[in-house]
Amino acid sequence: MAAKLRKGDKVVVLTGKDKGQTGEITAVSPKDNKAVVEGVNVAIRHTKQSPSSQGGLLAKAMPIDLSNLALVDANGKATRVGFRMEGDKKVRYAKTTGEAI
Repeated sequence: MAAKLRKGDKVVVLTGKDKGQTGEITAVSPKDNKAVVEGVNVAIRHTKQSPSSQGGLLAKAMPIDLSNLALVDANGKATRVGFRMEGDKKVRYAKTTGEAI
């Protein structure tokens, strides 16, 4: 099945402690049905010092379930994603506005 949310999409969080926050998807894991959104679901990780980094307390964005995310359309509102054929090409579109994404 084609992914409704992809890397680079602007999304809003629908439920949980970060409800209402928006951000851009930086990574998607379709197998686990999760995505990493910058600035959302941030956890503090204690990291050991290494030659490449200072170490200490570092903020890290953790994965969030795809069911808790919704795409943000051109108007800035949450929308569901659908698929349709335009010519011989399958495209995603916003259900609220009908615009191709």
